[in-house]
Amino acid sequence: MKVKCNKEGIVKASKIIKSGGIVIFPTDTVYGIGCNPYNKEAVQKIYKIKSREISKSLPILAFSKDVAAKIVEFDKDSEKVAQKIWPGPLTLILKLTDEKLKASLNVNDKIAIRVPKHKCTLGLLEKCNFVIGTSANISGTGSFKNPQECYQNISGFDLFLDGGTITSEGESTIIEFEEGKLKIHREGVLTRKEILKIL
Repeated sequence: MKVKCNKEGIVKASKIIKSGGIVIFPTDTVYGIGCNPYNKEAVQKIYKIKSREISKSLPILAFSKDVAAKIVEFDKDSEKVAQKIWPGPLTLILKLTDEKLKASLNVNDKIAIRVPKHKCTLGLLEKCNFVIGTSANISGTGSFKNPQECYQNISGFDLFLDGGTITSEGESTIIEFEEGKLKIHREGVLTRKEILKIL
C-alpha cells in the first residue's frame, strides 16, 4: 500500500509501526525502511528484506536529542556535535543504555542513532519516538531518492509513505568518538572539517 506523506499517511504509518509492520518513508537523505525497534520479529523482517548480514546492526532514528538521550549515553563531544547538527545528516555511534533494545536488536554495546531533518519523518517519529531507520535498498546496492524507483525495487513492506523525490547531496556522515578522538565510519554530506569546526 502506498500513501502520501500527509497527516493521514503519517497516522496510518505510525499505527502499522506500532503493530509490528514495516514502513518505507522519506528522510532528509534517502528513502528509509523502518519498524518498531523494540519488536524483534519486525527487526528480523528488515534484515530479510534488505538481505543484510545479521552481524551488521541497524541504525535508529529518534524524534529529538532529548528523546535519544533516553536510550543512549552522550559523551561531551557527541553532545556538542548533536546539539549543533541535529536534526541533520549526522549519525552518531553511542553507548546503548536501554536493555530491552539490546535484546530486540541483538546489540550489547553501541548503536548508530540520528535525528533526521525531514518534516515527514519527524511527523512519524513524533508519534513513535524511535524507528529503525536504514536505507530502503538491498544491501550492497545504491540507495533511492526517487519514490517510484524505490517502490519498484523493494518488496515485503506493509506501507510506503511517498514524500516525492528527495533532494539531498547524499547519505549521513557516521561518526564516533573514541577516547575523545573523532573516528569517521562513513563520510557523507558532512565533512570531517565541518565536524572539527564544532568541537
